[in-house]
Amino acid sequence: MIYVHVPFCRSFCTYCDFYSEVAAKCRQNESELFDGFAQALYAEVKARGHEITDETNTLYIGGGTPSVLPLSVFKGLLDALSEAGHGGPYEEFTVEVNPEDIVEKGEAYVEGLLKLGVNRISMGVQSFDDGILKFMNRRHDADTARRAYAVLEKAGVRNISIDLIFGLPQLSDEQWADTLKKALEISPSGVLPQHISSYQLSVEPGSMLARMVEKGMWSEASDELCERQYSILCETLAHAGYHHYEISNFALPGHEAVHNSAYWRHVPYVGFGPGAHSYRRGCVPATCHPRLGGATAPQGVVAGVAGTHSPAVALRMWNKPDLKGYIADPCGIQEHEVLDDEQLVLEKVMLALRTSEGISEKYLYEHCDSPAVKRAFAAGDLEHTASGNVRIPENRFFVSDSIISEIV
Repeated sequence: MIYVHVPFCRSFCTYCDFYSEVAAKCRQNESELFDGFAQALYAEVKARGHEITDETNTLYIGGGTPSVLPLSVFKGLLDALSEAGHGGPYEEFTVEVNPEDIVEKGEAYVEGLLKLGVNRISMGVQSFDDGILKFMNRRHDADTARRAYAVLEKAGVRNISIDLIFGLPQLSDEQWADTLKKALEISPSGVLPQHISSYQLSVEPGSMLARMVEKGMWSEASDELCERQYSILCETLAHAGYHHYEISNFALPGHEAVHNSAYWRHVPYVGFGPGAHSYRRGCVPATCHPRLGGATAPQGVVAGVAGTHSPAVALRMWNKPDLKGYIADPCGIQEHEVLDDEQLVLEKVMLALRTSEGISEKYLYEHCDSPAVKRAFAAGDLEHTASGNVRIPENRFFVSDSIISEIV
């Protein structure tokens, strides 16, 4: 399971706190900048390719905005992954795109992605209201989103996910309902989008939106408005035939995201690129990465003895979110932490209860506060699935964080 982070955007969205650089502000020729990133990425894959497992055979290229890159960068990445023994074909190969890039580059670009093995496109639409899009500092307008979707379909993409955002104080319930209607009608062929991810707008530290809040230029929407709009979302997409398989994700049957579903099941993954995260579990080889050797090695990792392994651990690692530093040292896991048992239980329960699949009732009672679990059942905050697992009912998804905090 592989994630690649592309750290480039043409502009910064007001709400985003993901690591990216605006190429035009880097004081360097864009093609040279992209090439420098690409060469560092290939070097990192070569050095860390042995960390990739086949537990879930997926590749997800996100960002940032991967669609600003030329096809040659994707081709080089796949060549590097092939040399590492993981070049595909993949069960699911997703690339995130921006509508404006797709309209500008056209069908030839999309067909090039498909020839490389891409079989799923995730497009950041966010809204069909031009005023809202302008507030978000998105590069496209609603018409560009529709045109981009038409390009994707005409080029032969048959698995398209679109992102939408709700929960802005200036977004009325009527506007939100209209956005959902337009999302369902986005295809010129009349086919529903295979997948929709929809998120409540949140104020992330370091984002442009956070600075606006600090200066008193903008205020967050009320919980009541957000809950109403979440209900409108769930009801509209259920009526259209979507499976609500995770708190923010809806799919036509058979189009649930394989890669993201593996995240929620706590499957190990390897992240490449500046700012990318990785997760490993089990016995970690002492030589798995040079940054884990020496005095900085976390507890349980044996350093400096070739072939030795640690006791079973869960290890989260992430690359430094610094493009220049990454190009200079592409093989550096800059930060890492060993997850203790309490953290692992919290993550497993939190992720699983956000899905329609839920979690084993036995696991819940063994690792959580049993009286609190019983109270949650009595209050209707938990229910059994058809398979016997435990989940949070859809009508309680909106308050899932508070439910989980009570039982863990």
